[in-house]
Amino acid sequence: MQGKITRVEIYRLNIPLKAPVTIAIGTITEARNILVKIITEEDTYGLGEGAPFWMIVGETQDSCLATARDFARLLMGKYVWDIEGNLRMLDQYLTRNFTCKSTFDMALYDAAAKHAGMPLYQFLGGNKKTITTDETIYIGTPEAMAEDALAIKNRGADAIKVKLGKVPDEDIRRIKAIREAIGDGLPLRVDANQGWDYVSAVRVLKAIEKYDVQYCEQPVKHWDFENLARVRAHSPIPICADESLFTHIDALQLVRQQAVDYFNIKLSKSGGIHTALKINAIAEAAGIPCMIGCMSESRLGITANAHLASARPNIVFYDLDSPFEHAIDPVAGGATYRDHYHLDLPDTPGHGADFEEDFLKEMEKIVVE
Repeated sequence: MQGKITRVEIYRLNIPLKAPVTIAIGTITEARNILVKIITEEDTYGLGEGAPFWMIVGETQDSCLATARDFARLLMGKYVWDIEGNLRMLDQYLTRNFTCKSTFDMALYDAAAKHAGMPLYQFLGGNKKTITTDETIYIGTPEAMAEDALAIKNRGADAIKVKLGKVPDEDIRRIKAIREAIGDGLPLRVDANQGWDYVSAVRVLKAIEKYDVQYCEQPVKHWDFENLARVRAHSPIPICADESLFTHIDALQLVRQQAVDYFNIKLSKSGGIHTALKINAIAEAAGIPCMIGCMSESRLGITANAHLASARPNIVFYDLDSPFEHAIDPVAGGATYRDHYHLDLPDTPGHGADFEEDFLKEMEKIVVE
């Protein structure tokens, strides 16, 4: 029987950013990710990337590296195609730690699809569809954000995502300045990253409705499902769950409380593709469209996200722009950005992305075999 795991390589994956990235709950100056390479006895391998955005997931690069050693030891001698069994074993060993689990999940799916000789979207039971990402504007002055928005419009974007969640009056001025700069017709998607309370959220959302805002992500704290539902009930703008939604258990609770209009699925937050499929199934049954989002993944992680989005028609919004902030692109193969915003998936087996060997040689490596 083929596909037995004999070796796992774990990399500290540091990718410099063009400039610091600021959202309501923190700032990052570098993409501090991890990479896992799961190798079988036939020398087939699968690659997975995790992006531990610590202020959201409660994991760091160092904690993921430590956890990954244990996960790698558990997987020795197991088969890559036993995705259900392998991930259940990791869950039984250690609760939560979703970003680290997502890294192994992605590598297992990549390796299993390669063993099947199928591109990942096909292995997941889907086909290709058009995927067009938005582009994000991070928190700054209204004037600077308006300038960024105009540049994005001129690059041909179909939608702009705007980070908010600071002082309500300043947030209103940010959206006003952006809309005045870009004119009408280009939808805005705002993301407060838990930065408001109930009163502030409703006030801001009522004030910015006239600026053609498509939806608002996570207006209140991640744990505050009750006020999330209250915001939705009083907001003229649809509400999307992000930090409130880690797993399918959260998805079910959000549906029961009628708290949101949309779900934002992120592999580094959900534990990977396996749980993301469950979240999407619950959303589809409840009539809730989904978006696929990202943390600070390279184009490798984005490629796996795009395969999932392509395979599921209920995923209709795409926020897969994290590589735009990276100073370098060390990924070989994988999905490519056409006309800046359109993602084209490869038809090679697995997700089709890898890292350049010279880049990985510079990264700290841990081997378990």
